Amino acid sequence: MSEAVLSLRGLKRSFTQGDVTIEVLRGIDLDVQPGEIVALLGPSGSGKSTLLQAVGLLEGGFQGSIRIQGKEAASLSDDARTELRRDALGFVYQFHHLLPEFNARENVVLPQLIHGAVPDAANTRAEQLLTALGLSARLDHRPSKLSGGEQQRVAVARALANKPPLVLADEPTGNLDETTADTVLAEFLSLVRGEGSAALVATHNERLAAKMDRVVRLHEGLLQ
Repeated sequence: MSEAVLSLRGLKRSFTQGDVTIEVLRGIDLDVQPGEIVALLGPSGSGKSTLLQAVGLLEGGFQGSIRIQGKEAASLSDDARTELRRDALGFVYQFHHLLPEFNARENVVLPQLIHGAVPDAANTRAEQLLTALGLSARLDHRPSKLSGGEQQRVAVARALANKPPLVLADEPTGNLDETTADTVLAEFLSLVRGEGSAALVATHNERLAAKMDRVVRLHEGLLQ
């Protein structure tokens, strides 16, 4: 078996409020294989977002091991962690966080330029992804002119723009109505599989989680 794209061992995170210590993650062990789509299932407040923040190398304060593509995050410098996050990870959030002054195409081009792509190639890649998501007629529309489902499709394209080995999605359809959520999730899963990326998708929705390759449940700080 090839090396896991993500490997967590003994991951812990606690917060202190006054005299009380709240243990959010109490020792998480998890492997995600290349190309595998894993649902992280749990109710609101169970620590799903905290776990994704750890894997996304977005904040400190964690104990345990986080290995992404074989690299131990704790042993890296700040610059090296930034490079690993840029090169290995894509992010989709519940709220799209698109740049309002740029159109759909530009929102997908920009992360590629930051990554070092040449403009023509970045534009071609953006058009290919957005077209695959049914947005070929909306390339030049700014986020304010797009529906909620269309905005989230742009966010999905942006997350995959640099062909990351691992996509992290935090309730990616949680802000959409059920019908739109089903459509966007189906397109997301199809595109991720087509790109050959792995994904860890946080959700509280059992029905949506069942559409993924594997489901792990976060309960009282531990995975089941």
